[in-house]
Amino acid sequence: MVIQMKYQLLLMPMIGALIGWGTNLLAIKLIFRPLNPFKIPLLGLEFQGLIPKRRLEISRSIGEALENEIISPEEIIDSLATDKTKAQLMVYIKKMVTEKTSEKLPAFIPQIFKNSIADQLGEMVDRHGNEIFDELKVTLTKKAKEELDLKGLVEDKINSFDLEKLEDLILVLSKQELKQIEVLGGVLGFFIGAAQALFSYYLI
Repeated sequence: MVIQMKYQLLLMPMIGALIGWGTNLLAIKLIFRPLNPFKIPLLGLEFQGLIPKRRLEISRSIGEALENEIISPEEIIDSLATDKTKAQLMVYIKKMVTEKTSEKLPAFIPQIFKNSIADQLGEMVDRHGNEIFDELKVTLTKKAKEELDLKGLVEDKINSFDLEKLEDLILVLSKQELKQIEVLGGVLGFFIGAAQALFSYYLI
């Protein structure tokens, strides 16, 4: 009888660990499953996974957080319109202007005059290119702020995902963290079971 009780006390931490691990594993599964609403017989309760049920709200919240807290259209334009980009673009524009000028001028114009015209246009790019670039940046920033709907783009993209693909994506991105939650449930369950075993042993 005493030996049997000792075995029972030893099993309690193991059972607690199994229950804790299983409970957390089930909780993680219920975040995604069932994908479609499921009605529990007799009780009349409808059940659905958290993400499938709240998908529209989640995608809207992510879109709003991205646009309001993480990045704005203005910041996107600023990240593209750097001084390095400006310098590279001016070199490219000057090259294109000079090349196209020489190509498009009538053939009867001597090449020396073509080169002179191309050089003058190139100098105009050098003199006014930065000013034009800055004005263009302001215009693009204004247009992006008015017309680029980051929130809507993100929301539509998330809502267009197949639910199973969305589940796979989330599981891949958070695989390590979800595994830690499972393990933590087992560890907590083990210690709770051990505490119950000690309590039962000394109480008896």
